[in-house]
Amino acid sequence: MAKFTKTLIAAGLLAAAATPAFAADYSGDIHKNDFKWMQFNVMHTIDQRPYMGSDYNDTYLEMEFGGRSGMFDLYGYVDVFDIFQSSHSDKHNGPNIFMKFAPRLSLDALTGKDLSFGPVQELYVATLNNVDDSMMENMIGLGADVQVPWFGKVAMNLYARHATESGFKAEEGDWNGYQFSMNWFKPFYTFSNGSFVSYQGYLDYLFDKDIHGDNNQSANGLGTFHGIYWHSDRYAVGYGLKYFNEIYGINNGAFGGLNTTGFGHYFSVTYKF
Repeated sequence: MAKFTKTLIAAGLLAAAATPAFAADYSGDIHKNDFKWMQFNVMHTIDQRPYMGSDYNDTYLEMEFGGRSGMFDLYGYVDVFDIFQSSHSDKHNGPNIFMKFAPRLSLDALTGKDLSFGPVQELYVATLNNVDDSMMENMIGLGADVQVPWFGKVAMNLYARHATESGFKAEEGDWNGYQFSMNWFKPFYTFSNGSFVSYQGYLDYLFDKDIHGDNNQSANGLGTFHGIYWHSDRYAVGYGLKYFNEIYGINNGAFGGLNTTGFGHYFSVTYKF
């Protein structure tokens, strides 16, 4: 169990358990709390959005990683779509890469001060970068680790959004809108062998986007994922339900039938390094 517990701590998973709020400790060696993790997920999706029609189905590979080094906190992933080159995939012969990088800089570490208050454990300068074959959006704002009843530590970030390249020409190169993001990981049942079941997910809410008079665009967009996963030392298997509501700030039915609202299903098998 010692190795298994160490692995969970290194992956940042136990940090999400319900514990009293505490301040970040950067006294002495600021690298004493460093950790890193990486895993590969094979994902199968049903009814993912947006898609021109009723659904968007694919099997893809995801490399997911994260960690902490001194004053820096990092989460990210790289998705490679249509890994089986299947003609049944809605991503077949289409764009095949999506990347997300979300580094944060600890303000507690940068200032050398304890900035915790109430349930807030630590404050960050938070950034988010989304990139694919034809899109790049960059965000910056304020982040926090917050202790929430039952959930434990929840990461929350509020960003200003810069539309570097989005396909919506009226906004490209400008700051346009804001996004609130949060994510959680809550183990809630542990088996006798140390494996456990978790409730994990995230919420991304885009708001106050200027649509520049384009009725295909929406000022708001929501994506929220809710998953139940079984975890062992090396493996995880899970199912997630994602709700889309005008995802990415695109109206449902835009561009002659683009589907941006509804539910999608995600099935995954994971190997942890």
